[in-house]
Amino acid sequence: MNRTTHDRGRDRDEEGRARSARPRDGLGRPLPYGAEGVPRQPEGVVRDPGATLREAQRLFDAGMPFHAHEVFEDAWKSGPEAERDLWQGLAQLAVGLTHAARGNAAGGARLLRRGADRLAAGGAPTGGSSAGGSPGPGPYGIDVGGLVSWARELAARTEGGEGDRGAGPGAVDAAAEAPRLRRDAA
Repeated sequence: MNRTTHDRGRDRDEEGRARSARPRDGLGRPLPYGAEGVPRQPEGVVRDPGATLREAQRLFDAGMPFHAHEVFEDAWKSGPEAERDLWQGLAQLAVGLTHAARGNAAGGARLLRRGADRLAAGGAPTGGSSAGGSPGPGPYGIDVGGLVSWARELAARTEGGEGDRGAGPGAVDAAAEAPRLRRDAA
């Protein structure tokens, strides 16, 4: 990363694009330069859907939903156009959990609902909505219906002020609230 006086101290990559080199905590919050943060997810990694889901689940279970969001972002950027809503919806759920864990109840609930709505509206290319209006099964074993229910329930609880008060006002424990991405996941 390069820092110049012209860019007012912003971190830049070799092509001049803004890239923050600041260390981050497990919820993706920037830490002061020189502080020890958690390893960042490399950008632009092309994974198959199974590897994407395994890595994202590992990060969710570790209480690192911000980092899971980055894995989903790689999937939507590198995957087929037909799957873009699926991966974006999953990324929105991850960012919603991130905000809820940071104590931002309104932002967390909004993103959780937005992701749930995207998935329920057919974000799953082979799933979508069943005749009864509830999400059907998704591709790659993704539990679309379970994720939609999880996100809406967590959004309601987060807005209701239920959370881990030790993590901040209304904050939830990201690891304890980690969703199960696949129906077959324990």
